[in-house]
Amino acid sequence: MMLAQLELHRARLLRAVEGLSEAQVRTSPLPSGWSLLELLVHLTAVERRWLVWGFRAEPVADPWRDAGPDGRWAVPAGAAAEQVVADLRAQWEVSRAVVEGVPLTARAATGGRFTRSEDAPTLGWILLHLLQETARHVGHADVVRELLDGRVGE
Repeated sequence: MMLAQLELHRARLLRAVEGLSEAQVRTSPLPSGWSLLELLVHLTAVERRWLVWGFRAEPVADPWRDAGPDGRWAVPAGAAAEQVVADLRAQWEVSRAVVEGVPLTARAATGGRFTRSEDAPTLGWILLHLLQETARHVGHADVVRELLDGRVGE
């Protein structure tokens, strides 16, 4: 059920950006200043941090690469919206492979994000966290989309 909900919110996220121009996905109508493109980069890094570096404890060159020098989400220099979306989709494929067939009670490996076994959450906890964070940010994306061109989300 959690995986189905996560997939639903992933699809909603893509719908929030589809049909927008390169300029629109880089524009922020918000006082905080983040753009939809920055949000996509952030969610790509979130899944990488929690599932690859976190759950599997695999090395990740720069787990916080979504953060710019000022601490805000940052789009890699020269990255077009099409590439950011492709990177997000590719990360989703990796994430699906990480969780496939693994029981929700399995604990994250140590050596990556978690150095002590007593700090390692279960896969169920990680997926619930990803679900809530993704859903929350889809709501944010819906608001930004409405402010950009009037299109209303779900």
